[in-house]
Amino acid sequence: MNINSSLLSGYQTLNDIGYLLCGKRNVLLVTDKNIVGIPAVQALIRQIASKVALLQIVDNVPPEPTHHDVASTLASVQTQDIDLVVGVGGGSVLDVAKLLSVLCKQGALSLDALLAGEKPLHRTASLLIPTTAGTGSEATPNAILAIPEKQTKIGIISPVMIPDYVILAPELTTSMPAHIASSTGIDALCHLIECFTATIANPVSDNYALIGLKKLFASLETTLNEPENLAARLDMLWASYYGGAAIAHSGTHLVHAMSYPLGGKYHIPHGVANAILLAPCMAFVRPAAVTKFAQAYDLLPDANRQLDEQQKSLALVEYFSALVKRLKLPASLEELGIGSDHLPSLVNAALDVQRLMKNVPMPVSAEDVRNVYLTLFPKENITRGIAK
Repeated sequence: MNINSSLLSGYQTLNDIGYLLCGKRNVLLVTDKNIVGIPAVQALIRQIASKVALLQIVDNVPPEPTHHDVASTLASVQTQDIDLVVGVGGGSVLDVAKLLSVLCKQGALSLDALLAGEKPLHRTASLLIPTTAGTGSEATPNAILAIPEKQTKIGIISPVMIPDYVILAPELTTSMPAHIASSTGIDALCHLIECFTATIANPVSDNYALIGLKKLFASLETTLNEPENLAARLDMLWASYYGGAAIAHSGTHLVHAMSYPLGGKYHIPHGVANAILLAPCMAFVRPAAVTKFAQAYDLLPDANRQLDEQQKSLALVEYFSALVKRLKLPASLEELGIGSDHLPSLVNAALDVQRLMKNVPMPVSAEDVRNVYLTLFPKENITRGIAK
């Protein structure tokens, strides 16, 4: 799969994108209520409005969009003759923008057809501008939607959805609350380490993953400690983009498969669900990925390169666990009020995500999944005598 997006990056890149609007008459801008009021986004809206005949704005994309939300949005806009879809926001906004770029194309497949697995062949031109550094949606062929009837999420996947243009503007990420920056950063980390260790990993995805991991390890905590550090924020945007590019050429696995039910049924934010699962899932897959874990460990700024591969692989898992704690993200489902009585449905739902489970670098049984989930109920584990 080729990524043919044109990338623009850097501070104030948004100030003059008029040339991207040449020949465009009807633009659909997709965002959410939190993002639309950012001064830089307001300036972008004014810039677009001054250069096109019609600008339609959808600013109500929810944090975890469902297929009903997309259908409602599609019904609310004038789709005829839209010639550019602009997505400005986090992963949910960008996913919806990608879907609308397909659904607004004349003769497009219906949303129901896409949900049933049919692949789009065409889309309207698109420009994606992330405001969080985590999902990498601007580089992936994926759009993730919640399916409330099944209490899970599904991915609509097609290389057609990879956009024409991507802009990485670090000033747009400075408004992120610390807890959003933390959870989206962990999401990017999951993309990178999962794609790097997946059964379908390859030299192209490995290259993206290693570059992204190096940038993320060096910059994630800096962006939290120095919120106005635009260089670190740009590095995080690039780390997120490389995570998305890795997904486009490889795929995530256990963390994401097990986090989907947490988002679909309990509406736990995606990055938080991934953060809870990161260390226990990586501890499980580590024996099958010792060499790659050691390679990733060596990218840490304070890596001890005197360790052997086994020691490095173990140290990387310890780093993941400590990082989640330092970022003050939840480390267990108990903290979110979810009890272990929900285990059977969680296990079944995770195993249903075969698209991702097949990428795990070792066999995974229902008992394995259950045991990983059990680590997220530490107090109950101790009570029942189950090893932590």
